[in-house]
Amino acid sequence: MQNTDNLLNLDAIAKASVVGNPYPYMVVSNALREEFMADLVRDFPAIQQGGSFPLSELQYGSLFAKLVQEMQDFPLKEIIAQKFEMDLTNRPAILTVRGFSREKDGRIHTDSKSKLITVLLYLNPDWQHQESGNLRILHNESDLDNYAAEIPSTAGTMLIFKVTDNCWHGYKPFVGTRRSIQLNYLVDSASVNKQLSRHGLSAKLKQLKSLFSARYE
Repeated sequence: MQNTDNLLNLDAIAKASVVGNPYPYMVVSNALREEFMADLVRDFPAIQQGGSFPLSELQYGSLFAKLVQEMQDFPLKEIIAQKFEMDLTNRPAILTVRGFSREKDGRIHTDSKSKLITVLLYLNPDWQHQESGNLRILHNESDLDNYAAEIPSTAGTMLIFKVTDNCWHGYKPFVGTRRSIQLNYLVDSASVNKQLSRHGLSAKLKQLKSLFSARYE
């Protein structure tokens, strides 16, 4: 039984089933405990630009800080390792955050080969969008409508999938607030440093662009 102070619903995650086709994935609709949801959304970092941001470039509340710590702690890692029958013991993790979706986001892609597992946790209360902005597990690299599952971006929904050569996924274009946390287990520490460097540089460039635009408006 999980600790009653946990924000993650570890019991629900442990009970979820892995689907094997078209690649191994699992969806948990209640991965967060409902009583903490409103406060977690409140503590989510204010992000008005597209792209992924490392935690080092963000400001956020204490409850959100607790959530990202839980996502990187051993209990969740152990559940994922067991579910996907992988040894993640010495595999490092990286966590990034998104808060805004652009028109160009959601294009069909597979995750890089430096990643072993991808975890996506959504934090969008009252998500009303029926199609746009909802990630799809795809059968191929060219057709968004040929999908095995569609995952709503509703707060508390978690998607976990194994990174494979055919782990195609994407979503129909959506512009607006779309909050998510992405956790990845990577092959080695060098991959972590490369990812952090890339995301950190991107975040700084976005900040500079925003400051420059504001100055000359």
